[in-house]
Amino acid sequence: MNDIKLTQYSHGGGCGCKIAPAVLSEILAKMPRRLVSPNMLVGTETSDDAAVYRLNDSQAIIATTDFFMPIVDDPFEFGRIAATNAISDIYAMGGYPIFALAVVGMPIDKLSVEVIQGILAGGESVCADVGIPIAGGHSIDSPEPIYGLVALGLVHPDKVKRNNQAQAGDVLVFGKGLGIGIMSAALKKGELSDEGYRQMVASTTQLNTPGATLVDFPAVHAMTDVTGFALLGHLLEICRGSHLAAEIDFAALPVLPVALELAKKGYAPGAAARNWKSYGHDVVLPEGMADWQKNLLCDPQTSGGLLVSCAPEAVDKVLHVFRDEGFDYACVIGELKSGEAKVTVR
Repeated sequence: MNDIKLTQYSHGGGCGCKIAPAVLSEILAKMPRRLVSPNMLVGTETSDDAAVYRLNDSQAIIATTDFFMPIVDDPFEFGRIAATNAISDIYAMGGYPIFALAVVGMPIDKLSVEVIQGILAGGESVCADVGIPIAGGHSIDSPEPIYGLVALGLVHPDKVKRNNQAQAGDVLVFGKGLGIGIMSAALKKGELSDEGYRQMVASTTQLNTPGATLVDFPAVHAMTDVTGFALLGHLLEICRGSHLAAEIDFAALPVLPVALELAKKGYAPGAAARNWKSYGHDVVLPEGMADWQKNLLCDPQTSGGLLVSCAPEAVDKVLHVFRDEGFDYACVIGELKSGEAKVTVR
């Protein structure tokens, strides 16, 4: 297993595999919505992290699925990262997970049974840490390795944290360091340091558990995970859904130390350019911003940080929750204002 390099079998890795936002919008533009249930609290309307369906007055079920190709070479760590990425969507809606199903696609003629077992074991270990079972799933023989989960959770119907309920005057708090896509680009070239790899795995296997606590904060108005569409893309989803404008301070953005070094050297995944092409028209950058800075803003984050929109008076309490749960990079990155759905970078 130590000789296997999973990333050599995939054309992309992690959430960088996502279809570009503009292309996805075009694909979905004419999809009919034939059945809309009054119990469907969250659907596809605002590109939220998961679907939410009301079961009764005190329970709603959260359902999400996330899967991708390897972002690291180690089978066990790939499984851990993919499972963490999927389960974090449950926390982003303010819920707690109850069980999962595995999504497995493997090139059976290229990978040994032991390697595939290692991937599944990594995913199962995360579920065990959370205290939920993997209760089944589906597998296929595919040309590239694919792994992920269907994750299900519960939340009170009145406490769901959507991405379209932000308010003018809210402060933006972000929970993790940026740069996962940049580090994965270096890894594929064999140029990521041991310390960089450690930072990458530590970040991508950290579940966004603060969401389950922040659900009880009325002053937290909106939450979302920052993943493949990068910080700008997922912030724009908040802006569009909430009909607000955002301002962020580039100097305040948390960046993983090794990723910052690599970004300045020009490392960037192809998905960063695709992201910018999709939504750059809704972003105002300061004059003279360097390419590496723009790449960080558009960098696809696999299992990225939780982005929280909250009232100013709640900021200290929100940051305390993050810090108490081990999110050392959590910080204020900007604010939301009345105006057209755009992001301005200062």
